[in-house]
Amino acid sequence: MRRNLQRLKPDVILVMKRHITLIPLIVLLAFSACQQPDNLTEAEKEEIRNDVRRMLTDYFKDINENGLMAEFKYLDNSSDFLWVPPGYSTWLSFDSVSAVLEKNESLYSSVENTWDIIRIDPLTHQYATYTGTLHGTWIDTTGKATNVSLIETGIVVKRKDGWKLLRGQTAALPEQAH
Repeated sequence: MRRNLQRLKPDVILVMKRHITLIPLIVLLAFSACQQPDNLTEAEKEEIRNDVRRMLTDYFKDINENGLMAEFKYLDNSSDFLWVPPGYSTWLSFDSVSAVLEKNESLYSSVENTWDIIRIDPLTHQYATYTGTLHGTWIDTTGKATNVSLIETGIVVKRKDGWKLLRGQTAALPEQAH
């Protein structure tokens, strides 16, 4: 019996390592869903929602028109940045996301994403969370189109030059969710 427990231990540790990085994001999102934003009037909340929605819409518009490298304008280039892209089981830093974008830029002739549903929850004057589903059509350099449905949740931060993506996760939705 002890031998069986020892054999399972690395598997349990591996699962914990894969999911431990998501725990702070999940806790923050759960907390934000239960908390009302401090010191924000209804008008301020609506203004933040509109500003963040505009940023997220412009984010996709820029990618659609200019390719993956257009993402850099919307990412918070700070040590606080982290993202879990589709297919990844752990977060990536800004530098790692940059490397992935640079590598994948030459693989696609067109990337078109559109939001299906998006919910924005202001937390403070500087932070908001968002959750949404999106549809994408990605065309590679051979002309092959791939349609994807994704779910994305994240935290945005207001900087001097506008709202930026600070932390989050994007995951593929199962086929039946399309």
